[in-house]
Amino acid sequence: MRILEDLKFDANGLIPAIIQEQGTNEVLMVAYMNKESVKKTVETGRTWFWSRSRQQYWCKGDTSGHVQRVKELRYDCDADALLILVEQTGVACHTGHKSCFYRAVDFSTGDSIKIAEPEVEMGEAAKFD
Repeated sequence: MRILEDLKFDANGLIPAIIQEQGTNEVLMVAYMNKESVKKTVETGRTWFWSRSRQQYWCKGDTSGHVQRVKELRYDCDADALLILVEQTGVACHTGHKSCFYRAVDFSTGDSIKIAEPEVEMGEAAKFD
């Protein structure tokens, strides 16, 4: 698979993947991939990642049903970051939020503010997906 030769993985064999919803262009999440998860993503049309904390592969939606269908896979000019456009079913964040980016910084106080509420209650098993 030629793409695996073109990409530049870090010292741990990982590359960051920005997941964006096709159509709205909303950034849904950021996760890490290695060569095998990139390969699985291309072969299956679903997003596969490498969990740095659990040291295992995971496919978005396998436990929650909140599946990401890949519509396009892009990489940047340095070939060291991925942008994956998806069709999102359900929510992307394991907290039940549509996007993992549901907090912002108030520049007048430096405090964190929540800019979105969870859309669904996630079960314990789904918190890993």
